[in-house]
Amino acid sequence: MTKFSSSMAMFGMIILAVPTVASAQSCAEGGVAVQILGSGGPRINPERASSSYLLWIDGKARMLVDMGGGAYLRFGQSRANLSDLALVAISHLHPDHVSDLPALLWLSHQVRKDPLPIVGPTAGTAPDFATFLARMFDEKNGAFQVMGATLGAAKGFGVPLKVSVADVLKAEPFTVFEGQGLKVTAFGIPHANMPTLAYRVDTRDGTIVFSSDQNGTNPKFVDFARNADVLIMHLAIAPGTTNPVGRALHAPPAVVGRIAQQAHVGRLIVSHIGLFDLDAAIADLKTAYTGPLIIGADLQCTPIAH
Repeated sequence: MTKFSSSMAMFGMIILAVPTVASAQSCAEGGVAVQILGSGGPRINPERASSSYLLWIDGKARMLVDMGGGAYLRFGQSRANLSDLALVAISHLHPDHVSDLPALLWLSHQVRKDPLPIVGPTAGTAPDFATFLARMFDEKNGAFQVMGATLGAAKGFGVPLKVSVADVLKAEPFTVFEGQGLKVTAFGIPHANMPTLAYRVDTRDGTIVFSSDQNGTNPKFVDFARNADVLIMHLAIAPGTTNPVGRALHAPPAVVGRIAQQAHVGRLIVSHIGLFDLDAAIADLKTAYTGPLIIGADLQCTPIAH
């Protein structure tokens, strides 16, 4: 029996193997569903790309959350169309969440003419999101000057971007986008000293919360995620991992479970899975969480429903 199948037998939870490209088409069949493009963390993993998620509505990919390494390939495998996206939402500027963004935008003008709304965080130990994009794509000083069209240059490659910067220091959640079947609310979360946003998305079929990376120390996040039909949280560290004082990046498994339990979510999906004993991590999480649990895998698709 494999480690995954033994976990299923022990905990009675939903655990799916990495889907084939063909099976990924189920997200395009209709309704509202979330698809994981990348379920892994920053370390090299032969089965998991880094963090990225798609939200589908009626067979169209409407929202993209993060674009870590490997997600560009997974985006293609999902059969999503860039022209269908209503919003790209970036949680924070660690490479495992944003490094494939230039690849996604490189020839995007060939498949999309309308400006692409994109939102990311304010500054801290990283530049604010608008400055970050300028450092990459500015036609005179950017790392990818040939992509100056993304920021309004007359020449160059890439679809024009409609850039928004969301304040991670706001004490209460705030709306960053509304339209095309989505209402998107953002909220700053603690990820050591890296400015980071969680996103709550309300749709006609229910609500999904994308936690992204956080250390779990802000109790207001429980209210932000409360009663969500689906909560995606990141299972990045093993039980018993000691964080340096003042530099905690990730919540341990039991804290992930406690947050989901206190928020009374319909289902918890764990993703951004690190290279450690997954059975032990799930056992630790289950000490605090008793609801439905899905262990994320690349290209996995989960319907959202009340």
